[in-house]
Amino acid sequence: MIENYLSLYNSLSRRKERFVPIHEGRVGMYVCGPTVYGDGHLGHARPAITFDILYRYLTHLGYKVRYVRNITDVGHLEHDADEGEDKIAKKARLEQLEPMEVVQHYLNRYHKAMDDLNVLPPSIEPHASGHIIEQIEYIKKILDSGYAYISEGSVYFDVPKYNRDHHYGKLSGRNIDELLATTRALDGQQEKHNPADFALWKKAAPEHIMHWPSPWSEGFPGW
Repeated sequence: MIENYLSLYNSLSRRKERFVPIHEGRVGMYVCGPTVYGDGHLGHARPAITFDILYRYLTHLGYKVRYVRNITDVGHLEHDADEGEDKIAKKARLEQLEPMEVVQHYLNRYHKAMDDLNVLPPSIEPHASGHIIEQIEYIKKILDSGYAYISEGSVYFDVPKYNRDHHYGKLSGRNIDELLATTRALDGQQEKHNPADFALWKKAAPEHIMHWPSPWSEGFPGW
């Protein structure tokens, strides 16, 4: 009799290993979902199909699987950096809609595309905007640990400081010198201590239509 099991490539150890769940009989999957400000594309289809196969196979092996796929509906800036306008807010302004109208419209279209691909829905699909309180609490913990700093109402993760105590690029295999050498210098980032640092919370400009109260400013979560 052939035993069914699963082997996966471990990005940390750089080798293929037999999968053993943390809790016997149960598996948790967290997959980054789309930022819903436009129609889906091949980049959305690839992880959806990849993790749908994994989800189905784990279920086939008899595991009870909790599959979480988030929806980014706030905090994704237009240049994929720490400057510019929130992508959803910009789309809402251009189309003269409420931001959540934009979110719902493109989320409906994303779900339709996933149905057309015969991709199973996740167990839970949380929205970033529905967990602002939790994000603020996590940012507080990072600040308390000393690995973030406040600058002009925004909060940034201190990459070099974290790297002094831990290996920041341990999972990706990149070292901090390579990261710093390839980081672009962008306008409007004078708030940062280092170009590689990234925003955990961004202070909102007065005209920004998506913002929440926080201990640091009226703003919105970053990456």
